[in-house]
Amino acid sequence: MDRLRQRADFLAVANGARVNSPAFVLQSRGRDDSGPIRIGFTVTKKNGNAPQRNRIRRRLRELVKRLDPVSMQPHHDYVLVGRRDALSRDFATMLDDLRIAFTRPARHTAKGRGQGPGPATSRKPD
Repeated sequence: MDRLRQRADFLAVANGARVNSPAFVLQSRGRDDSGPIRIGFTVTKKNGNAPQRNRIRRRLRELVKRLDPVSMQPHHDYVLVGRRDALSRDFATMLDDLRIAFTRPARHTAKGRGQGPGPATSRKPD
């Protein structure tokens, strides 16, 4: 299992399927190549200061280490987006949440960043 490190890879996965959990969001995207499973971790600044974000990230990495890689689909990229609840949530419960997230059918989202029509604006005649 490899790590995602480039921003373009994170953005590509962000447009894929997602599964929500109290402690994290699991984003996934299938690839066309035959490469290994890749996983990335991210925690935004709204989740706390740097030590808190690092602790969340460490907990997420440990979850993935303890998870059986067979539950992940081959030729996929995954991103775990940490939430603040990851600091206080029981580790065993988070591990169960992650197992469920990998088995649950994902909710597909197509973010419309710069695509399609925006909000309709109307002007009143003068």
